[in-house]
Amino acid sequence: MTTLSLDRMKQLVREHFEDFVNQRNAAVIHKNMTPDFYDHDGPGGRPTGVEGDERMMLGMYNAMPDLQLTIEDMIAEGDKVVCRNIWRWTDPGSGKKMQFHGFVLWRFKGDKIAERWATVTSPAEGTSWTTTE
Repeated sequence: MTTLSLDRMKQLVREHFEDFVNQRNAAVIHKNMTPDFYDHDGPGGRPTGVEGDERMMLGMYNAMPDLQLTIEDMIAEGDKVVCRNIWRWTDPGSGKKMQFHGFVLWRFKGDKIAERWATVTSPAEGTSWTTTE
């Protein structure tokens, strides 16, 4: 359970995405997540914790040097925040502008994120979802 207001939880999710993705600060995950953080949909669809998600982002930074995330919608209720986001980058090999869309559900415990569930589209699903040209 959390005592944070709905607006504060949404602000923390915004700050987490800004720091973790857009500012390329993978270490911020240690500040934003509980020590027992559980990602139900970690890299490769496998559950993981803080270290697994940190390794995943370090790999994404290398593979997608100009990666940026935009939050399109956000809703909060109880101890959870859900957001719809778009991840954009330039494919280093082809130079194409790429993107995938995601929905992420975060659960808070205290003033930190304790759990994450996510669904994302695959960049290979179709040009209407993957290119911004």
